[in-house]
Amino acid sequence: MNIRKTMVVKEIIEADGVSKACSPITRMVAMAIRQNPFAGCVVEDLSPLYDVSVQLGEHLMGDAVTLLSGAAVSYGKAAIVGITSDLEHGGSIIRPKLGKPMLAAVGGGKALIASNAKAAAMGTPIDPSLGHKDEPWSFNHFDTITVMIADAPRPDKIILCMAVADSGRCHPRLGSAPILD
Repeated sequence: MNIRKTMVVKEIIEADGVSKACSPITRMVAMAIRQNPFAGCVVEDLSPLYDVSVQLGEHLMGDAVTLLSGAAVSYGKAAIVGITSDLEHGGSIIRPKLGKPMLAAVGGGKALIASNAKAAAMGTPIDPSLGHKDEPWSFNHFDTITVMIADAPRPDKIILCMAVADSGRCHPRLGSAPILD
């Protein structure tokens, strides 16, 4: 898989921004840095990165789910490509096939897995979005978690991020459907 480094971030939230206690919420982000075989190139067929994402997802996502305090209810994914890469390289590693190993690790899911990608220099943070795995309109589970790796991505590397949480936000109050009137 040509992995340079992996990293797992565990965050436990025990109170909201005004220090009101809540039941602990565990959020995990499993990340892998790997060589981008297409760095510096414009390539039409990005499918080799689709298969890499499956291998990385199988390698990392199960560990992230195991480290949660409760059952996985929210998920998301993101990628940062180094500055000699095309943004589509990041999209190709998080979109067409990564969902399969993520869904397997969380026990299935009915909702779209939120994703984002960007091209950036080393040390740039990214915010994988989180959303409920089965309820796409659960506003209580819309969230992000900010992560970064100080020495990545190097110009010819990709960081893949897979996020998972065992709850929604602390003290959510937004409801579960859009207000259309």
